[in-house]
Amino acid sequence: MCYFGCVMQYENWQNFIEQETKKTYFQSIKKRLIEDNSAGKIIHPEPKLFFKAFEICNLNNLKIVILGQDPYHTPATANGLAFSVQKHRKVPPSLVNIFKELDSDLGIKNYSGDLSYWAEQGVLLLNTSLTVIEGEAGSHSKIGWEIFTDEVIKQVQSKNNIIFLLWGSHARKKKELIGGDNFVFEAAHPSPLSAHNGFFGCKHFSQANEKLIELGSRPIDWQLA
Repeated sequence: MCYFGCVMQYENWQNFIEQETKKTYFQSIKKRLIEDNSAGKIIHPEPKLFFKAFEICNLNNLKIVILGQDPYHTPATANGLAFSVQKHRKVPPSLVNIFKELDSDLGIKNYSGDLSYWAEQGVLLLNTSLTVIEGEAGSHSKIGWEIFTDEVIKQVQSKNNIIFLLWGSHARKKKELIGGDNFVFEAAHPSPLSAHNGFFGCKHFSQANEKLIELGSRPIDWQLA
């Protein structure tokens, strides 16, 4: 199975992705995915969605990076954007908690779990690992994706005036990569296991928009259709 034949369709991130996919560490990722597939393991999301976050979020218009852990490991749920789900899918618990915080923070109520509209406005919804084995959370967290997402963070933070929302321990480990004139907000992961330990009440949505306005940039419309 060819996992990376779709790279050429990405215009904005194309050169970056092409460069990374040629590196030795990335060949190890590809080898592991092929091995898992050959062993009958189901990998999420489907290959054409691995780089969906980069396809939708234009690098030149990037404003915010929301960093999570890994894709949903339940069937037909992950759509390539961190915390987002396929259209018409039931909203998972972590996203339910994200919507609860958004409602508490800004009074916005969302019901659709597809976060593509956020990405279109300049929110990069990035997981620290871009794949996962069905039913095994964190199963691909140490196969090389952590190197890839390190490089993504380095690429993004060099732009300056980017807002990083780091949710959970996996995401917060990336803080040391972020410098320059960028802004970092940290919180617990929105999972039901940890949301009460610092995600609820973080007010990241309003704080991010306040910072964007301060920078002279249009705030994000967090309301989903």
